[in-house]
Amino acid sequence: MKAIQAGILNIYQLELGVIRTNCYVVMNRETKDTIIIDPADSEEVIADEIEKHDCKVKGIFLTHGHFDHIYAAVPLARRYRVSLYAGQKERELLTDFKVNCSTMIERPIEIEADEWLTDHQKITLGSLSFEVIETPGHTKGSVCYYWKEDKVLFSGDTLFLESLGRTDLPTGNSAQILTSLRDKIIVLPEETLVLTGHGSSTTIGYERKNNPYVEDNFWE
Repeated sequence: MKAIQAGILNIYQLELGVIRTNCYVVMNRETKDTIIIDPADSEEVIADEIEKHDCKVKGIFLTHGHFDHIYAAVPLARRYRVSLYAGQKERELLTDFKVNCSTMIERPIEIEADEWLTDHQKITLGSLSFEVIETPGHTKGSVCYYWKEDKVLFSGDTLFLESLGRTDLPTGNSAQILTSLRDKIIVLPEETLVLTGHGSSTTIGYERKNNPYVEDNFWE
């Protein structure tokens, strides 16, 4: 577990599942209001972290529907009696085990979100408020979640440190992911902390200078 402080947020990062997916427990340390982002697997591990910090879970956010980001989503939603949120264009992946690639590890899963989110939608749960940013490319319904108050972006598998998400799986599109990066992500303030779906965190400023897919000369 890695603990991150960003303004009023305490963020607990857990690497879970067969592909070491980053799950984030995001807590307002004043109110204890909490959301879970991409509960990849291992319900009890996530629950232990929540109980350790006396978190008040308000909802579960998914950045996209691939199997390695969703295995613990429904169990945790039932456990804490909260809603599950995902991008409106991601229903196909979430509800079809062939499309969400869970057959790759012979552990098929199909789930439904309770709330389907749209681009630029503001979602407020208790004392936590995030902007939804649609970022198609890795999948057609991928979204990022932006905490504007302290400039924190949860990028899922759209943006990684010096890289971007793969686009060779169902509904992926290489042109779309480049457009998402250029038009939706890199335009955020350079001090924005980017917490990714796999691997290390980064910042928008660092990626502007070091990510080959978003450097100015890439678009010439």
